[in-house]
Amino acid sequence: MNGPPAVILAGGLSSRMGGGNKGLRLLAGETLLARVITRLTPQCGLLAINANGEPEQFEDYGLPVIADSFSGFAGPLAGVLAGMEWAAAQNLDEVVSVSVDTPFLPWDLVHRLVEARGRSGLALAASPGDDGLLRDHPTCAIWPVTLADELRAALESGLHRIGQFAAAYDPGRAVFDSHPVDPFMNLNTPEDLALASRYI
Repeated sequence: MNGPPAVILAGGLSSRMGGGNKGLRLLAGETLLARVITRLTPQCGLLAINANGEPEQFEDYGLPVIADSFSGFAGPLAGVLAGMEWAAAQNLDEVVSVSVDTPFLPWDLVHRLVEARGRSGLALAASPGDDGLLRDHPTCAIWPVTLADELRAALESGLHRIGQFAAAYDPGRAVFDSHPVDPFMNLNTPEDLALASRYI
C-alpha cells in the first residue's frame, strides 16, 4: 500500500453535461474516470469509485464501487461519507476524496494533503483563482474517518455544502500552483471538455 485509500466521487447528476455519467465522458480519447485513476493510482493504496445506480458500468476499471449510504441525492458530502465508511471497514483511519471531473489532479496531491493535515486530520486542496485569491477545493481533501458520525448528522440536518462542513473542523490547506492550468479545473459542461482538450 503506497498511501491512504482514496475514493473518486462519481455520483453526480451531470445535468450541465447533458446527463449520463460524467466520469465516462471522453477527453482526448480517455474517459475522465480513467484519467483520474491514472493520476491517483501511484499516490494511494486502496482505490474505490463512489457512484449510485448501475455499478456494472464501471466493471472495466476493476475497482470497488460504493454507493451512498445516505438516502436521497445529497451531493459530494454523501460520497465522502460513503468513502469514510468504506475506509473504516478496511480498518483505515482516513480517506482521500477527489472529484471525477478533475482530470488534471496533481501527481503529488495525496502527499501534499497528508503533509497539510490540520488538528482534526482534515486538509483541503486549494489554488489561486484568476483574481489571485485562494480558493478551496473541498471535494479534493483528506478526511479522518472519525468525522463520519458528525458528517451523517450534518447530512440529516440538511447540510449539503461540503466546504461549509469542512470549515467547521479547522482544516489544513495544501496550496497548488494554478498556472498554466489549474489542476482542480472542474469539467461541468461540454464547453469545459473542449477547453480541457486544448490543454492536453
